[in-house]
Amino acid sequence: MKIALLGTGAGARAHVAKLLALGHQVTVGTRDPEVTLARTEPDMMGTPPFSTFLAKHPELTLATFADAAAAGELVINGIDGINAVRALSAIPAEALAGKVLMDYAVPYIYQQPDEVEHPWPTPWGVMPRMSPVDTDSLAEQIQRAVPDAKVVKACVTQEQETVVNPNEIGGGDHTIFIAGNHADAKQTVADLLNAYGWRDILDLGELPAARGLEMYAHFHAAVHTALGGERFGVKIVRK
Repeated sequence: MKIALLGTGAGARAHVAKLLALGHQVTVGTRDPEVTLARTEPDMMGTPPFSTFLAKHPELTLATFADAAAAGELVINGIDGINAVRALSAIPAEALAGKVLMDYAVPYIYQQPDEVEHPWPTPWGVMPRMSPVDTDSLAEQIQRAVPDAKVVKACVTQEQETVVNPNEIGGGDHTIFIAGNHADAKQTVADLLNAYGWRDILDLGELPAARGLEMYAHFHAAVHTALGGERFGVKIVRK
């Protein structure tokens, strides 16, 4: 399958490496390919410049967000949450029309005032707040911005390295969640997750359930910290 991965961070790279290993043709989207390739310093998360990754995967194509989306039969959104809606809105509608858009972004706002009223200290600094919460979600905002695409929220309750290699945690015996308004799109995402190795995929229903999935990121961070940075999974135990 031809798959577009929008974003160049560590999570996007985890998906790209897995997709290539599964035999897919991948186009990576970025705001400006020349600027991306010219970077020589790690990003804010310490991820090496993308040129280093591209050198290891010469079969990749690096393109603008619009060109990548047009090339993909399936589109995966790894654009950071604060910029995702703006970037996706700028893509011509025909490049996304009718396509499944799997979104795993968390709506973190990293730029915060110096004085946070009730800061949540973590080993890596004050926990960023999220917006939107409660009455909306990033996934719903994306669906409104690109109404002809079929948005599925997925892969937002684990690090993406875990998403693409679930068997590394508990032998793969844990749960991943999806939500969206289109049954066929959710099946496409479930098929991809099966190929990644997931055996327990829980459909939470329509896209408003993405609010819970996105807000879960704070709980995930708390557990991650309590475990000393160890990656983990969660399991829904049925009666």
